[in-house]
Amino acid sequence: MKRNAAPTFVLLGLAALLVGCGNGEEAEREPEAVVATQDKGSGLTETVWLAPTDRTEPALWLVQRASDGTKPDAGAIANLRRALGEAKPHFVEDQRMIANRTAQLEAMLAEIGEREDPAALIAGLTGVAAAGGRRQLYGEMCQHYVTVRRAGLGRDATLARLVERYGAQDRSR
Repeated sequence: MKRNAAPTFVLLGLAALLVGCGNGEEAEREPEAVVATQDKGSGLTETVWLAPTDRTEPALWLVQRASDGTKPDAGAIANLRRALGEAKPHFVEDQRMIANRTAQLEAMLAEIGEREDPAALIAGLTGVAAAGGRRQLYGEMCQHYVTVRRAGLGRDATLARLVERYGAQDRSR
């Protein structure tokens, strides 16, 4: 029995078109240097994201962006170094991207009137990723975190919900 190949070619054409569209979006999302400004009411200083070529240490950058121009606190830098080091085996992204996503998460939380220490954010989400038993996407987890926080849950309840969700991933195999 002969089959009409036209529907197959149409589907392949649409798939190629969609794949082509997605590549442009990725390129736009990760330019060499992206400048982002925070809302004046957020309390965070104007921020330039860490570009792939930026040599600034991610921990130092996160502390500096929240400072008011004073000397960065050595304890805060040490806490962030530790948090970023502990996060490394649990996430796909490198420390620079984790720092960038943490800055975005801080800004999103500030929009809903919540302030959290960047080292505590990274450590909390690292605990969630560890519960899943495999490397996770930090940016995706940040989005889940802020979505649950926007729904009204506090920090501890949000982390518990995410541990339950990400922990279930490992059990489903």
